[in-house]
Amino acid sequence: MAVPLINDNKGIKTFVVDEGHGVKGLSELRMKTLPQLFIQPREKRLDMTKVVHHESIPVIDMSDWEDPKVMKRICDAAENWGFFQVVNHGVPVRVLDDVKEAAKRFFLLPADEKKKYLFKNSSTKNVRLVSSFIPEVDKVYEWKDYLSCFYVSDDEASAFWPSVCRDQLLEYMKESEALIKTLLKVLITRLDIPKLDETNEPFLMGSRRINLNYYPICPNPELTVGVGSHSDVSTLTILLQDKTGGLYVRKLDSDNWVHVPPIKGSLTINIGDALQIMSNGRYKSIEHHVIANGLENRVSVPLFVNPRPIDVIGPLPQVIARGEKALYKHVLYSDYVKHFYRKPHNGKDTIDFAKL
Repeated sequence: MAVPLINDNKGIKTFVVDEGHGVKGLSELRMKTLPQLFIQPREKRLDMTKVVHHESIPVIDMSDWEDPKVMKRICDAAENWGFFQVVNHGVPVRVLDDVKEAAKRFFLLPADEKKKYLFKNSSTKNVRLVSSFIPEVDKVYEWKDYLSCFYVSDDEASAFWPSVCRDQLLEYMKESEALIKTLLKVLITRLDIPKLDETNEPFLMGSRRINLNYYPICPNPELTVGVGSHSDVSTLTILLQDKTGGLYVRKLDSDNWVHVPPIKGSLTINIGDALQIMSNGRYKSIEHHVIANGLENRVSVPLFVNPRPIDVIGPLPQVIARGEKALYKHVLYSDYVKHFYRKPHNGKDTIDFAKL
């Protein structure tokens, strides 16, 4: 492995991005100091003095989800926090453990093997391996590698997804479908939509993308970020964390942040921009941020539940029928997503694209 020039941004980029070693490859060089390319401006780092230690996002037991009290807790969490954790959610712990192991297996592959999935090499636009967030537009890099798989069909996944993790990802997607439908059924009741059916299911959950995130050990974690502050563009995101922790959520209408501790067997749910727009702002997509870690490698697996790229999203007719003034215009979902990927992470600014 050729060692890049430590203080040479061009050399670092070539090594990390173009040659496919990733941030993981850089971490394995055991550098004593963080390369300049990853040193984030102070305002982009998490200010740990703003972390509120005595508060936490709601934890909701899903074993009796039809209980009106549980349904109310889910809707309240979506309105007041935009984030909540679920336990007894029906996805077997074995499946969750298998996915985390599959993520580790993929990132343990030799760089030459992983390189096949870089955007320039990938045999499909639906599978890509990326370092940072969007290295082509990021002026400063995030300390993360990720494999992103857009689901088209089982056959397409069999043909193109990496064999070391494909079966586990597909099983996880299958096993989590009932939970996704349950959450959407509950959330739409507060929007005066009586049921999830063939008229609304396609644009609430018509497409899915699953990412494997890898956050390697970092020499100066306090100088960089694992993921910069942002909100997701999804309807819902279902996040599986390992035991390491490091995810922080901004409290609604505040400058304070709350840590989301890993709870064994739990899944973390967050509202995405698409559902904020469709609910006309009732449900909140909230900024979140991942810190880098100086002691251990971390993996996480977000499953993004989205409208289809061809869908036009805007405040739902049932919401506007209640007399609410529309806060958002109607936009083609693929245009919204393209806007998100054209710029570095920057808080909640993507949603401005849809504001009236």
